[in-house]
Amino acid sequence: MLLSQAFSEKSFDDLPGWDEDDHLAAFAAFRRSAFHVLTKPYRSGGLGVDFNAFTEVYAAARTVSPTDRREARAFFERHFIPAHTGAESGGAGLVTGFYEPVVDASPVRTERFAVPLLSRPADLVDIDDANRPHGMDPYLAFGRATPNGPVEYFARGEIERGALAGKGLAGKGLEIAWLADKVDAFFIHVQGAARLTMTDGRLCRVTYAAKSGQRFTGPGKILSETGEIPLEAVTMQSVRAWFKAHPERIDEILWGNRSYIFFREAAVDDPALGPIAAAKVPLTPGRSVAVDRLLHTFGTPFYIDAPSLTAFDNKPFRRLMIAQDTGSAITGPARGDLFAGTGHAAGEIAGVVRNPAVFYALIPRPLVPGAGR
Repeated sequence: MLLSQAFSEKSFDDLPGWDEDDHLAAFAAFRRSAFHVLTKPYRSGGLGVDFNAFTEVYAAARTVSPTDRREARAFFERHFIPAHTGAESGGAGLVTGFYEPVVDASPVRTERFAVPLLSRPADLVDIDDANRPHGMDPYLAFGRATPNGPVEYFARGEIERGALAGKGLAGKGLEIAWLADKVDAFFIHVQGAARLTMTDGRLCRVTYAAKSGQRFTGPGKILSETGEIPLEAVTMQSVRAWFKAHPERIDEILWGNRSYIFFREAAVDDPALGPIAAAKVPLTPGRSVAVDRLLHTFGTPFYIDAPSLTAFDNKPFRRLMIAQDTGSAITGPARGDLFAGTGHAAGEIAGVVRNPAVFYALIPRPLVPGAGR
């Protein structure tokens, strides 16, 4: 048995399309994690892929520079063993997509730009088993500090109706930037990051800092359950179109999602790369994947076979991806969110991705009993 029952050892010959993939692009993403861990190790996932087993392969990635796909492929084959990881249901895994929006914004509130992106409030505190009050929902990882101890934080609707101002937090510099459109702001919350083209000529980035801790309920789910959009037709594009046709109901639907995201400012050091995400490295378009961090270890390569997904390059999606992000909706051993890139074109790809997929984790050879070199 390999590590746990979640994994079933395979060979690279078992991976459909493995020979045709661009392993050099995947190596570039993997190498960024190899340098980051010199500063701070990743936490081992619950399925038994010990971070320490990456020591040798990370050291090798920092010292070699493959010049073509063949050399990069040989690197991964030399240091890893593929293992199938299935969904808990026993069925197929699932991939969705995310991206980094690009929107116009203002550093100050104006008549046009009146929707804020907020930084973390001073009264938002992390919650864990050490400070969780009796009876508080065990899901909640954040709360609001009060003289009598932490309580649940405000929900989205409460915040947008002025709850922070009522607690004296308005005017405390929480507003990082102001947007013109409430729907744009919401989808930045969903994506967890954005590039902002500021009215003063600056290009800046906001990325996730914290959240209210409340559960996320997507507008697509609400609209499908109320019969507004058939479930099979729910995409980011169809949800946006519905909002455009029903502006008077935007608040009603968005406030059905209690989760609220707070941001921090970040630099745009390399326009070709995405934001620095949970694994603390810039996301690589088409090569970084968000996974369940409670189960998987950041930096793990995953070969993902999703033949019905053709939105990325008009051919079946069969790619080596690197686990470099996570998300509250990304749960389970065979669940991934594919980073499509930055801007409108990337959004058009990410917005339609919802496809069955087969996941193969690349396991460091030291963890595989009897694995040779």
